Formats: sequence, C-alpha cells, structure tokens
Amino acid sequence: MRHVIVAYSGGVDSTFLAAVANEVLGSASLAVTARSPSLARSELEGAVEVAGLLGLNHRVIETAEVERDDYRINDPNRCFFCKEELYTHLSTLPEAEYSQIINAHNLDDTGDFRPGINSAKKRGVRSPLVEVGLTKAEIREQSRALGLPTWDKPAQACLSSRIPYGTPVTVEALARIAEAEEYLRSLGIERLRVRHHDTVARIEVGPEDFCILLDDETRRRVIERFREIGYSYVTLDLEGFRSGSLNEVLAGLRRKQEVNGTFQGE
Repeated sequence: MRHVIVAYSGGVDSTFLAAVANEVLGSASLAVTARSPSLARSELEGAVEVAGLLGLNHRVIETAEVERDDYRINDPNRCFFCKEELYTHLSTLPEAEYSQIINAHNLDDTGDFRPGINSAKKRGVRSPLVEVGLTKAEIREQSRALGLPTWDKPAQACLSSRIPYGTPVTVEALARIAEAEEYLRSLGIERLRVRHHDTVARIEVGPEDFCILLDDETRRRVIERFREIGYSYVTLDLEGFRSGSLNEVLAGLRRKQEVNGTFQGE
C-alpha cells in the first residue's frame, strides 16, 4: 500500500495502526476520525490530542449515521450501517482516488459478532492487523514498546452500543449516556459502561470498583446526578463490566433457535 486512509478512532488498535502507517508512509498516510453524536466528546478530544502528539496527518470529518433510518431502528446489524456511513464518507475524500482505506480490526475481532466487518468486505476496506495475525494483547504489547500513550487504554465502543437492540437510537439518548459515563469517569473509574434502558441506567464497572459506587456519600451523589441527567432509576450490574454485554441476548436467542431447530445460520 503506497497511500492509505486510516479509520482512526483514537483507541488502542487504530492508534497503533495509524502510528505504524505514519512511520512507514509519512504524509502518504491520512488518519481520519468521524465526529458524530455516537462518539463521546472525550473520545474525540483524546483522538485529536494523541494524533497531535504522534505527529499524524489527521483530519476530522462529520458523519450522520444517527440520521439513517436503518441505523436508528437499532437492529443487530446496526454496526453494518454505521460502517457504511463511515466508509462512504472516507471513499469521497480526495485522497481516496489513490489511497487504500484500512481499518483497525484485529484477529480477536474475527471471532466476535461484528456486522461492520461485512461492510468493510463489501467496500474493499482492508484490515492489516488481521492480515498479519495480531491479537489485541499483542497490539497492546507492541504499542507499549513504541511508547504509545494508548497501550493500556480501556476498550471503548460507540455510545449506541449501550442501547439494547430494538430500542431506537436517538441523539437525546446518546447525549444522556455520554454525560452519565463522563460523570462516572470523574470519580476515577476507567472501565465502565452505562447501559441505557429508557428510564433505567444499568451501570457496569469492574468488581474492584464496586466499593466506589457503594460508598454512601458517592452513591447518593451518583443517584442525584443521574436523575438530573434524566434517569429515574439507577442500578449496578453485579456481573460487572464486560464488553458487548448487550450481545448476550443474541446468543440466548441463537441457542433457543438451535434447540427448536429454527436457527438459519449467519
């Protein structure tokens, strides 16, 4: 690849990919971050900051996946339509005429439910980290060796992933989630999710951080702040933090279909 456009979110994988692409190709590598309501403001600011620190050729563009009906209805293929929006915008950049668009999917991602991968295949977007067989752990290890500040950054996902499938994605819900998670981070919690169930906020944090939220004074402040944000009820998930927990319902549905003999495959 002589010229590349890197889909750069500022996470562990995309920062590693963008840094290596910049080292190898220099100005022939363009890192692009999509700004939309589904990306927390702190994540965007962090991506811009790291890009400047690493001297990346970086650009921020606007995407509007939340305005797409196929995205807003929030069925299990939501991520496909999100990536369709992103790759459509990337493909219209002037540099796209002579550049290969690449993403930061890693080898571990190939074993998870990720409809966005289908969009990449459809669009001819390549995944160099998969092609060379790098796992998440190896990317963290190599990021640390390169001195990248993101090497130990907790895994993140778009804010829409906090909304259960079948519940429409709205700008208002995304803003509420972003504000709630930002408040919890201000308490010193790094690994967290606020799952949005209409008027109920289901907080996922690591078990080691339960004590922070169960302190009487902090608990009262969290409840008060979440009610100001718009939640009527605030709950703590006793299973703790886990990425993709809302996909658990899909696994249960698949098992039920297999038992009943109605499962139709991927």
